[in-house]
Amino acid sequence: MKKVLYSILIAGLLFSCGSKEGQQDLGATEFQTAMAGESGAQILDVRTIDEFQNGHIEGAVNADVSSPAFAQIAGELAKDKTVYVYCLSGARSSSAAGMLKEMGFKSIVNLTGGMLAWQSANLPIATGESKTPASVGLTEASFTEKIKGKPMVIIDYNATWCGPCKQLSPILKDWVKAQNGKVELIEIDVDENQELAKSKKIESIPYLEMYKNGVKTWSSVGLIGKEELDKSLR
Repeated sequence: MKKVLYSILIAGLLFSCGSKEGQQDLGATEFQTAMAGESGAQILDVRTIDEFQNGHIEGAVNADVSSPAFAQIAGELAKDKTVYVYCLSGARSSSAAGMLKEMGFKSIVNLTGGMLAWQSANLPIATGESKTPASVGLTEASFTEKIKGKPMVIIDYNATWCGPCKQLSPILKDWVKAQNGKVELIEIDVDENQELAKSKKIESIPYLEMYKNGVKTWSSVGLIGKEELDKSLR
């Protein structure tokens, strides 16, 4: 009876959170619950090998969505079973989900917010043996020390693979330059500073923060323009 109720619960989660035909988008906790309810769940990590080895979901297969080998690796999975796919923030896995559907997969579950959301929910992470653990980089304490004594600083949380981050970068740099030294820009790669990203519960990038004398006064998620940036000075 418990197994029947559990199956109904999982089905309800997948149905209620589904946003596209053949694809469901679930938050971190629901994603973990759905995987746990399926024996031998197929989990696909579509990030780079370095990202994967720095920290991934236990049991995941790595297939970099930007690599020519993606189709070959993903093609070895069973098309008649659900594939649980994720990346760092959800952007690459959404693209991968589309590719999987074209390959004939009928049931795909995408992790909304990716590993950033997974880490924010304090869910378990497995690491590769040959790489430095994901805890490297800035910590909350070292970040605080980094901005200490600075009158005004804007923090740009980004990643090298993030398209919107690349679009925002020149806008941000031009805006900072126009402030004539009043604002300092600090760029932080979330891949290289995952412990800090986890402590700040960053689930989407680009993500900006403004600090005045060490106190956060403003934050913004996503691609923005000069007008929105001007509001950070108020």
